[in-house]
Amino acid sequence: MTDPVTGARGNPPQGNPPRGNPPRGTALFTRAAVAASCAGFVLIGALQALYGPAIPALREEFGLSPSGAGLGLSAHFAGGVTGVLAFNRVHGRAGNRVLLGSSYALMALGSAAFALAPAWPAALAAALVAGFGFGGIDYGLNQLFATGFGRRSTAMLNILNAHFGIGAVAGPALVGLLGPDRYAVAFLACGALAAVLLLFLKGVRDRDPDAPAEDPAAPSAAPPGACRAMLLLGAFVLLYVVHVGVEAGVGGWEPTHLEAVGYGTATAASATSVYWLMLTAGRFLVVPLAVRRSEPLIVAVSCAGMVLCTAAAAVPALAPYAYAGVGLFIAPVFPTGLPWLHRTVPTARRAAAYVIAASMAGGVAAGPALGRAIELSGVRAVPLVLCAMSAVCLLATARLARATRPPRAPAPRRQHPARPCE
Repeated sequence: MTDPVTGARGNPPQGNPPRGNPPRGTALFTRAAVAASCAGFVLIGALQALYGPAIPALREEFGLSPSGAGLGLSAHFAGGVTGVLAFNRVHGRAGNRVLLGSSYALMALGSAAFALAPAWPAALAAALVAGFGFGGIDYGLNQLFATGFGRRSTAMLNILNAHFGIGAVAGPALVGLLGPDRYAVAFLACGALAAVLLLFLKGVRDRDPDAPAEDPAAPSAAPPGACRAMLLLGAFVLLYVVHVGVEAGVGGWEPTHLEAVGYGTATAASATSVYWLMLTAGRFLVVPLAVRRSEPLIVAVSCAGMVLCTAAAAVPALAPYAYAGVGLFIAPVFPTGLPWLHRTVPTARRAAAYVIAASMAGGVAAGPALGRAIELSGVRAVPLVLCAMSAVCLLATARLARATRPPRAPAPRRQHPARPCE
């Protein structure tokens, strides 16, 4: 029997379990810890989204230029990339609880320090610390959900990452409710939530199982050699960097493009909110499919949908609806690709860290890179640039699907009946 939430299989063990790695099929999370992990992703989504709405108040409080105020989010992402790589180095020795506990503690400390910082350099240092914890949670929970639920890992990862979208919508809404000049209250609330989540770490098993609980009947690709593994990892990194670039590019440039083709400011802003809501909804909607369809198929359909929708956004009358479609199709790519990566690359934990760090770097680089492309070709070219990037994602997915397709079993030879002796 399989628990529908935790993914544990079989009857519960009798007596005290042995120390060290648990036996195959042992659940990594209790139900309370699963709920707390989803709350953790609401937290990191909200924290990342708070910096933008706080910019007007930060400029007034510290006397900053627009670019100077934007350094807060840059410091946060720099801390996030560093956190992913650093926690990947120590995860095997420290264990899951230390990884998650120190990450929540750093987020609590950094968020509170940012809210109370007396000067801008101190605020930047606090954003770096909060981002370091952010990276640890992003890496740690994605890693554990990718391996901790057996065949349900893809579905659970989509649920987990959907909660990031909930936070990304709720964070700016909270600042809007409080007023930008009270941004510190929102950051203090994030710090308090991070501290509360420390209480739920007892529900997380400290060590991963020796191997994820897989369906023994499910086909799996043969472990690739070192050279092939590097090629696969490179393709995954390309997919993640470019798809996060598309995600951030639509979120950042959709309002500008819609206004350029004749839509009002309010309509453009509303359409961008719908884009983020569709991205969140898409991760919930794909959950039933994730337990019935393979990861390569889901990612390939998602990338094909991204290509079609970004191309359609070049038609002004279709643009708002097309951007909403981009959000729906792009939603499953990040969480669905991680179990695929774990199944096909032998050094999956380290590979996942590189992929997650690269995706953060893609989000940081997307704004300046798209801005430069738009300077050269004009704002109306935004959908075409995004369509070209989506096509790169589709090509990378097709290459990965072909390279990781399990070999077909040879057809059995037909046995001819022996002729009777004459």
